[in-house]
Amino acid sequence: MIERNNTKQAVRIGVDIGGTFTDIALEIGTQIFSTKLLTNYSAPEQAILDGILTVVKDADIHLSDIDMVIHGTTLATNALIERRGAKTAFITTEGFRDVLEMRTENRFEQYDLNITLPKPLIARPDRYTLNERVGSKGQVLKALDLDEAETLASVIEQGGYTSVAIGFMHSYLNGEHEARVRDILLRRNPSLSVSISSEVSPQMREYERFNTVCANAYVRPVMESYLHSLVDRLKETGIACPVFMIHSGGGIISVQNAAAFPVRLMESGPAGGAMFAADIANRFSLDSVISFDMGGTTAKICLIEQGRPKTAKTFEVDRSYRFKKGSGMPISIPVIEMVEIGAGGGSLASVDSMNQIRVGPESAASEPGPACYQRGGKRPAVTDADLILGRLDADNFAGGAIRLSTAAAEAALNDAVGEKLALTPSLAAFGISEVVDENMANAARAHAVENGKALEAFTMIAFGGAAPVHASRLCEKLGIDRLLIPRSAGVGSAVGFLKAPFGYEVVKSAFMRLDLCDMSQVNATLNELAASAAQVLEEGARDQTIIWERRAYMRYQGQGWEIPIELPEGPYQDAQRETFAQLFEQAYTQFFGRPIEGLPIEIISWTVKASSQLPPVEKVDPLQAVTATHSTLIRPLFDAALGDYVDAQICERESLRPGQRVSGPAIVVERETSTIVTSSFDVIVQNDGSLLVQKKNLLN
Repeated sequence: MIERNNTKQAVRIGVDIGGTFTDIALEIGTQIFSTKLLTNYSAPEQAILDGILTVVKDADIHLSDIDMVIHGTTLATNALIERRGAKTAFITTEGFRDVLEMRTENRFEQYDLNITLPKPLIARPDRYTLNERVGSKGQVLKALDLDEAETLASVIEQGGYTSVAIGFMHSYLNGEHEARVRDILLRRNPSLSVSISSEVSPQMREYERFNTVCANAYVRPVMESYLHSLVDRLKETGIACPVFMIHSGGGIISVQNAAAFPVRLMESGPAGGAMFAADIANRFSLDSVISFDMGGTTAKICLIEQGRPKTAKTFEVDRSYRFKKGSGMPISIPVIEMVEIGAGGGSLASVDSMNQIRVGPESAASEPGPACYQRGGKRPAVTDADLILGRLDADNFAGGAIRLSTAAAEAALNDAVGEKLALTPSLAAFGISEVVDENMANAARAHAVENGKALEAFTMIAFGGAAPVHASRLCEKLGIDRLLIPRSAGVGSAVGFLKAPFGYEVVKSAFMRLDLCDMSQVNATLNELAASAAQVLEEGARDQTIIWERRAYMRYQGQGWEIPIELPEGPYQDAQRETFAQLFEQAYTQFFGRPIEGLPIEIISWTVKASSQLPPVEKVDPLQAVTATHSTLIRPLFDAALGDYVDAQICERESLRPGQRVSGPAIVVERETSTIVTSSFDVIVQNDGSLLVQKKNLLN
C-alpha cells in the first residue's frame, strides 16, 4: 500500500497478453495509468515487465509499492489452436478410444457432403485404453486391473510423453479409477504432468469431458513453465507481490490453481473485457448492453443484462466453420458466454477464387504485424485499411510508439486486392473495412438470435485498441443508436481484471429425476461443491465476504439439453421439490414461451459459484444537456455510409470536458485508440469522462 492524502491506497496492476498487443493498467484509487506494447512471442513475460516499468514511472511510484498483479492471457488458447502443446497421451476406458474422433451425432453443416471435421487434439496412436468400467450411477462394473495399469505406465514412460490425460466412462460420479492410475503413473515418473477428468471437468457427456481433460493436459506443461517463469522474473525485477490469474468465468484465482487447471484460462482475456463492460453498465444503470471488444487479432461480442454477462458451462474454441456451433473444440468449464471471431486490426485481407474480398481469421499479429508497421509484413491487414481511410494518425499511433507508413499500406493493399479487382488503394481499403465490419455485425446478429434478443434496444460498450475505430459503423449496421466508449477503452480487458472479484465456479453432473430425488443427496452434492470452491478462494479472498450462487441444470425427460435455474439458499427439504419445479417452469417459459405439461423434470448438473463481494459502483448520471464544441484541426475521413471522404474534426480526448458535444464526423484521439464518430452520430462527454456516441435524431 502507498499513502496518498493520508489514506492507504492499494496499488494493483492488470496485465492482458493478446495476440498482437500486451496491455498494462495500473490502478491507484480512482487513477488509471496504462500502456500498450507489442506482444513478445518468444518471451511473453518481457512485454509485461517493460509495460510495468512504464506505468510505474508514469505513476511516480516504486516497484515495491505494487500490492497485486492480476494477469489474463490468450497463450493457452493459442497453444491449443496452433498445436504447440506438450507431447500428450490419453488414457480411457476400453472401447472408447475413438470418442475424440467420432465426436457426436450432430453435423454443424447439415448438407455439406464434403464436410471436414476438426482433427482431434490427441492423435489415435497416442490414445490408450484400460479394461475398467464404472456404471452410470457411479458403481464399479469392472474393477481396475492394477497389473494392466502398471504395464501401460511403462509404455507411457517409454513413449516419451510429458503429459497424460485420463478420462474414464462415468468418472464424473466416481473418479477412483482415474486417481489410482494417476498415482501409478506418478510413482513411476514423478515429473510427469497428469490431468484427470473427474477433477478438470466432472460433467456428463463423454466427448466434451474427454476433450476438456485432453486440452488441459496438452497446454498444462506450457502454461506451468510460463507462469513460473513470470513469477520468477517479477521477483527478480523487484515485484514481490502476489500474482493472480483471471479465469474464463470472470473470477480471480491463484497462479497455483491456474497452473494446475490451465484450461480454465482459455477465455481469460476476453472475460476481463466482459467484466469491464459489466462495470460500465452498472455505473450507467444500463440493463441491456452488448460489449464489443476488438483487439489486434480477434473481436469478441458478449450480451450483458441487468449488469451481468451471460454465462455458460461449455464453449468452443477454434471453430473451423465461421459461426457454426459444433465445428470447434468443445471445452466443458464455466465461462462467460461470447462469440469470438478472427476480426482484429491485424486480420489479413485477400481475394478468393470468386474475386471476393476475404478478411481473417489469419492475423499478422505482432510479428510481423500489418504492412504499415514496417516490421516485415507484406500482406494488407485491417489496420492498413484504417490508415488509408483516415481513421489512424500515422505519426501518433499508440501514442507515437509505432510510426505507421502510408506508402507501405498502399503498396500492400494494391498488391493483394487493388490489382486483382482494379481498385484504387482507397477503394480496396473501403472494401476490406466493410467486409470486416459486416463479419462482426453478422456475428453479433447470430449471437443475439441464439439468445432471442433484438439488438436495436441495446447500448453498445466498445473497448480494445480497434473497437472504438469500428464501433460507430457497427452500430449503423446493427441499428444501435447509443454507443459508450469508456475511459481507458484501449486497455479495457486489463482494466476489467481490476474490476473482477475473487471467484470460482465448480460444476458436477449428478443425474436425478426431480420428483424422485433425495434432497439430502442434493444438499451433500452442493456442500461438496461449495467446499471445493472455498478451497480455491482461500488464498486471495481470505477475510472477505463471500457471495454464494447455486444453479441446477434441468430439462424435461426426453430432451437433449438443459437450462440453468437459479436456486434459493439451502439446505433443502423434500417439500421444496415443488419450488424447484416452479422455478424451472418459469425459466422454461422465458426461454421457449410455455411449459410442457405431463413430462417429468430431470436435473443433470449442479454448480456452486463463490465470489468475493465487490465494493458498490459509483453511479453516473448520463448527460444530455450539452454544449457544442468545435475543433480547428481537420483530417479527411472516409465515411462508409456516405461512400466518400469527409472533413472530420480532430479532438484530443484529454482536452474534452463533461457536457461538451462534438458533432460527427469527428475523430477523438487518445494514446491507446481513436474513436471514430461517423456523420450520423454526435459524441457527448459524460461526467466520468466516457464518450456517449449517439444518433443525431436522439439529441435534444
